[in-house]
Amino acid sequence: MQTHAEPVAGEVGWHARLQLGLRAINGRTVLAERRRFGPLAVQRPFYPEDGVCHVYLLHPPGGVVGGDGLRIDVNVGVGAETLLTTPGATKFYRSGGARASQIQHLVVEEGATLEWLPQENIFFPGANVKLHTRVDLVGSARIMLSELQCLGRPAISEAFDAGYVDSSIEFYRDGVPTLLERLRVDADNRCRTALMGGFAVSGTLVISPTNDAQLAACRQPLFTSATDSVGATRVDDLLVVRYLGNSTQRAHALFRGIWERLRPDVLGKPACPPRIWAT
Repeated sequence: MQTHAEPVAGEVGWHARLQLGLRAINGRTVLAERRRFGPLAVQRPFYPEDGVCHVYLLHPPGGVVGGDGLRIDVNVGVGAETLLTTPGATKFYRSGGARASQIQHLVVEEGATLEWLPQENIFFPGANVKLHTRVDLVGSARIMLSELQCLGRPAISEAFDAGYVDSSIEFYRDGVPTLLERLRVDADNRCRTALMGGFAVSGTLVISPTNDAQLAACRQPLFTSATDSVGATRVDDLLVVRYLGNSTQRAHALFRGIWERLRPDVLGKPACPPRIWAT
């Protein structure tokens, strides 16, 4: 696994880095490598189902402010199977001008499986944030990944009336790009139809590899409402489901419902929701 230099003296903000290596050993996936710097950590792995390693990512400060930087590197070794989630939303608070960042690099080796299912990111008014996720799939690697972004707190009618979010996600298989997306939102452009249309919550669920039958099965539980928009399509072997609306609760319900429906077919295992989702 690639290593990264520790933050140098004089850098603004609180920087944290976490590197995880998961390996298949004697029919079970273990957290074989763990390196951390600053306030990022993991709980002791759980094994609620045979062989699959469930890991909870922790950020003890509970929020990210301007100048803070989070870096997460995950390497899922050949044949390993793991599910990673977070116990709560990641909150990005108002910035005095400096930009906060969260950079994630996920590598899934031949025959391995990664389920990357964190809670949502919440951007408070005035937040200045750069998010970037890169996923590298090797050979027959499998992934089920979700990302949810929430501008302000719509549940209390708080609007994202100031700030800037630059969010990107990239998928590669054997070094070939299969999905490259970027969303740059500020208080002035977030109502544009080509961006978020004034909605507060956007989400993406990506599952790979998939086929047309799984796309059809995925579309059956898609819901419609007076405000939310949802849809599903395939890009090569990636199944991409999108949510645009004003409720993280409905977005989570949609994505988790699809995850539960497709997991037995895509991964050959019945759904086993992390216990933390029920709290």
